[in-house]
Amino acid sequence: MIKKILVASITITNSLLLVGMICLGSQNLSTRHSINLGISKTEKYPSGFLIGISVALGSLSGGLTSTLLIPSKARKYY
Repeated sequence: MIKKILVASITITNSLLLVGMICLGSQNLSTRHSINLGISKTEKYPSGFLIGISVALGSLSGGLTSTLLIPSKARKYY
């Protein structure tokens, strides 16, 4: 259980640091795009920010999935 909590906290921390660096790095980009969600559109964001957020969310979902797949210790009851 402790190993799962450790891996999950490291994954969340790394993803938050990645998003922070992406936000700092994409402030001065001039070309901006919006995402069509079907019902509405998002605000216009730099393309590097959109790609970076998708990478960070992929890293977060992959890390949390691997956390859930770590086997727990099998308890034997005799």
